[in-house]
Amino acid sequence: MTIRTLTRRAALLAATATASLALAACGGGDGAARAGHGGQASPSASATAGAHNAQDVSFAQGMIPHHQQALEMAKLADGRASSARVKDLAARIEKAQDPEIRTMTGWLTAWGEQVPMAGMDHSGHSGMTGMAGMMSDDDMAALKKATGADFDSRFLSLMVEHHRGAVEMAGTERTKGAYGPARTMAGDIVRAQNAEIREMERLLGGS
Repeated sequence: MTIRTLTRRAALLAATATASLALAACGGGDGAARAGHGGQASPSASATAGAHNAQDVSFAQGMIPHHQQALEMAKLADGRASSARVKDLAARIEKAQDPEIRTMTGWLTAWGEQVPMAGMDHSGHSGMTGMAGMMSDDDMAALKKATGADFDSRFLSLMVEHHRGAVEMAGTERTKGAYGPARTMAGDIVRAQNAEIREMERLLGGS
């Protein structure tokens, strides 16, 4: 009786030990699989977050000189405009677009792409695809010569067209771009500049 009991206990212990080893092996395998999967996910997520395409490059390379010309126009307002509202608008344009130029310059540098130079001949790009709304040299020369109410009118009319061009370019980026931050900036440009277009049209209408 005692021998049979001891035999049963020994068999039970052996079975328990075998089961424990099997569970440990399975658990180790799951842990390794989880570690391996997690190790692969991080680089993939990082690569996706930083992905960009040719449209993103085109957007930045086109919008930088477009913004630079807007800044050139806005800086003229301080000493030439007669309307405080026009001066205020010009100051807001400078405040918004200068940081965007720096951000887009950073993108192009990180991507190893050419950064448009400040002071470039803007008019040479007025006919290029994606550069809608750019002012000609004659437009800019006339704006620089204008003062008072004449400047206000010229500035608002030219800037409305300039903004419409930027909105068009940003719209293309929103639909065809791949880089998240660039598409976000494009959305901001569409919203902000459409609002400024409406404001400038009201000023042109005398309201």
